[in-house]
Amino acid sequence: MKAADPFPELLRAFFCEWMVEQRNASPHTIRSYRDTWRLFLRFVARERGRPVAKIVFSDLTAVQVAAFLRHAETERSDSIGTRNCRLAALRSFYGFVAGHEPPLAAQCAAVLRIPAKRAPIHTPVYLDPEEVAAILAQPDRSTLEGQRDHALLSFLYNSGARIQEALDLKPQAIHFDAPAFVRLYGKGRKERLCPLWPETVVLLKALLKRQPRADDEPIFVNRYGVPLGASGVRFKLAECVQAAAKTMPSLATKKVTPHSFRHSTAVHLVAAGVDITVIRSWLGHVSLDTTNHYAQANLETKRKAIDRLDTSGLPTKPPRWKRDASVMAWLDAL
Repeated sequence: MKAADPFPELLRAFFCEWMVEQRNASPHTIRSYRDTWRLFLRFVARERGRPVAKIVFSDLTAVQVAAFLRHAETERSDSIGTRNCRLAALRSFYGFVAGHEPPLAAQCAAVLRIPAKRAPIHTPVYLDPEEVAAILAQPDRSTLEGQRDHALLSFLYNSGARIQEALDLKPQAIHFDAPAFVRLYGKGRKERLCPLWPETVVLLKALLKRQPRADDEPIFVNRYGVPLGASGVRFKLAECVQAAAKTMPSLATKKVTPHSFRHSTAVHLVAAGVDITVIRSWLGHVSLDTTNHYAQANLETKRKAIDRLDTSGLPTKPPRWKRDASVMAWLDAL
């Protein structure tokens, strides 16, 4: 009797035992890895001309992984960052298999050698304070939906939270009494505290008064009490930006996403003179290098730095190596 292929059991063990029990991965990480495997298995099934249920581990070669990554970039138009996230999800599984099934180690090693692709580092897209104000003015706060959208966007700008961090926000994470702050859980379940402006506290209190939520329930929900999704927030934000662009034309030239508020928070904190290490803690960055991108992004801050530069004490004569003709002649002769 032919032995059953180990792939189905390995995939089950990877998600249920390794990811959940041993690594204690967050639900967002598990969903991200799950989505990658859904796409990968459908791709391999199409390439092999067989249903997903008939796929065996020998089908899942490094060649197929590389072809899937090319497919993600060219046909699905995934960014390099998304492509690398897909690769990380696959490599995590192959690393798990290599440690549990030594006979399959060679096939796993070939996948583990596939490198992540380097992506260009772009200057963060951020909003000027006037652009933020124009967007925040768009939701109709006389309606529950508009009041919710205004509070959510205001919270994003105040806290610099990632969109999912904001959508996971519960009343128990907010300290409403002065000094008000919010407890956020970022990537890797890292906890951080962010101060809340009095205006943000007022907005959150008003929203909870109009739409009460239990301490352990998400604050930002739809009319049926179902938590908002990131795609829905992006759609609502796009409507607000389109409306705001009528009075603030500069918005029409920017691709504004919920993450743009995070970038804007960082750049505006830099412009206000807040220490870069404080901003790092505020945003929950692991590396200070990530935070330093925002210090480089703000042109107005650079202009002010130039204006503060005192040139009165600088020497007026050119340096000696420029004044000494014999030195220059010697260098030219080299």
